[in-house]
This record gives sequence, structure tokens and C-alpha cells, in this order.
Amino acid sequence: MVDDAGTYLYAVASDAAASCPEGLKGVAGQEVRTITQSGLVAYVSTVPLDQFGEEPLRRSMEDLDWLGATAHAHHHVVEAVAMLGPVAPVRLVTVYSGEEPVRRLLEERHADFVEALLRVSGRQEWGVKAYVVKAPPDAREAREESGQESVSPGTAYLKRRQASLRTREESWRQAGARAEGIHDVLRSFSVASRRHRAQDPELSGRDEWMVLNGAYLVDEERAEEFARALDGLRGQGIELELTGPWAPYSFTALDEGGSR
Repeated sequence: MVDDAGTYLYAVASDAAASCPEGLKGVAGQEVRTITQSGLVAYVSTVPLDQFGEEPLRRSMEDLDWLGATAHAHHHVVEAVAMLGPVAPVRLVTVYSGEEPVRRLLEERHADFVEALLRVSGRQEWGVKAYVVKAPPDAREAREESGQESVSPGTAYLKRRQASLRTREESWRQAGARAEGIHDVLRSFSVASRRHRAQDPELSGRDEWMVLNGAYLVDEERAEEFARALDGLRGQGIELELTGPWAPYSFTALDEGGSR
């Protein structure tokens, strides 16, 4: 491996799925290839270190356009590999100094990767996001506002503000309890579940409050059952969004260690 190039790692699978889709391109338009070791296969690309070295990456990770394009390419490779069989995706922008560190990873973390691959075999990851549907002011709020006509504008504003905060806190409490109930039902149809941090509106692209950002590992034969259960939970002031199936990002996370 030349000094100005590194090895970008996308995912690990069993070497029974060691074929690589022909012409598959990954980050920075680089061709995807495989490295096999100890019954495992790593899907990698050779990448220039003037883009993926330690210092350039610090700058690039602050460039949202670059980060978005890189994440899209990474995800494209993982999804293509997942079509071949169980796969353990690794985190975005995992870059090693060459092939040998990747081989050592497969050797030293063999048991962890095998366990992860067994856990997701025959299963898919589904994502569920729950949003609070914003309701119009109720009749009580309208009456309170009409009764404030005789008070000073400043006092009326403070009362409206206090009432709004009380309403928001109660709505948030109710929505949180509802989201917890939804999560409990959905995880009963899955073999594993994760609750991720709720996304900021700038990331979700929505104004509503996100009260649930869940991932669920579901047996392939129960996918339709899972979707029906989700449909039965809709309403009651909550809007549900189902995404997937995805490669099992949420259920194969390992600390790869040793990367640049």
C-alpha cells in the first residue's frame, strides 16, 4: 500500500458472501473490493489520504455537503453488500493505514463479528419515528383569552405565556407517555430494539416534536406483522413514520479500534 493511500472500511460479512457486486463504487468514487481473513470478509476501498487522512478529515467532517455525499456513498455500499447476506456495517469514515490493520481487525475481533452476524441473520432493521401532531387552541384557551380583555396588555401577555407553557408541558408529558407505550408494543414484535436520540427539526425537516426515534430488529417473516402493529398504533395525537428495511446499523455496532 502506498504511503499516500488508506483503506476505507464499510462492512464485515461472512466469507460465504465474499463476492463483491461488479462495478460497485464507494466513497470518493473509489472501487469497492474485499479482504478475507479468518472466515470473514471486509468490504473496503483504497482512498487518498489527502482527503481521508487524520487532518483532512477534521476539516471535511465540518463540511455538510462532503459529509452528506460520503454518508450516501457509504450507505450505498452497505445496502448492496446486505443483499448478499448478513452484514455488520461499521461506522462512517473508518479508515486504516492499509490492508494489514484490517486483517488484524478481522482476526482479533473474529468472535465479536461472528456474534453480530448471527444476531442479524434473517432479520431486518426498521425505523420508527413518532411526532406530536400540533392541535389548535382548545375552547378553554379561547375563553381565557376573551376574559383577558379587561386587563392590561402586559398582564394579558404574561397570563397567555403561562397558560401556553402549562399546555406545552402537559402535551409533552402525554406525548412522552404515548411514545413509551408505542415503543413497548413494537419491541414485543422484534428481537431487539434501540431508542436513538430524537432528531432536531433541522435534521428531521419537520416542525413537530419528535418523541420517539426507534430502531427495531425484526425477523423477516414478521415484517408484515410488525407493520400492521404499527398501523394499529396510529392516531391519538401522534403521527408515526415507518422507514426501512435497513441494513442493521443499530444492532452490529462495534468499537473497531486501531483506525486512523
